Amino acid sequence: MTADSKNTILVDGERIDLRNRPLAALLAWLIPGAGHFYQGRYTKGALFMVCILSAWVLGFALGGGHVVYASWAPGDKRWHYFLQAGVGGAALPALLQANLIKTATDKKTGRTSEDYEPYWGGFMAPPLRPVRESQADEVSAWYARHGAGYEMGTWYTVIAGLLNILVIYDAYGGPLSVPISGRKKESDDEDESASEETGKAAT
Repeated sequence: MTADSKNTILVDGERIDLRNRPLAALLAWLIPGAGHFYQGRYTKGALFMVCILSAWVLGFALGGGHVVYASWAPGDKRWHYFLQAGVGGAALPALLQANLIKTATDKKTGRTSEDYEPYWGGFMAPPLRPVRESQADEVSAWYARHGAGYEMGTWYTVIAGLLNILVIYDAYGGPLSVPISGRKKESDDEDESASEETGKAAT
């Protein structure tokens, strides 16, 4: 089997060339729908791009721009980011911000330096440290300012990231390679013909 045949599947009588599958999956992770555009599957690509990025932007706005950030500091283990990162390039600035605040935080006291200035006006920057549930901090201020919007924004961005994982899989594996219109595969017809011939020979 050639490399091209490995990347070509037959779906409902139509041949679909998935091209370079790993590259398509990478593009789908970086920008939702980009992998499908690369494969020439423009309708699906546009649908995925609009739906996933719309959910992402809406969630980001509901949370006042503070719902996506990377942090694993004591009192602020932001596990949501691992799921939000499924949306790819849109979540990458959070990693740069996380590294910056890490270097600006004293390891002994766990307190962020007063000289710390996040990139891009604080876009996707973690809260100032320390973060403690028993004390007022920046996270508490975000919750107070945006109310339920902060929680909703967090979950919208998490769902967008999870949905894009399915999109990545579709870019790599292609659509379900079974008939969807009731038509039979050529191989099925051949198997039936062979069975009929065998039955006639037996009688």
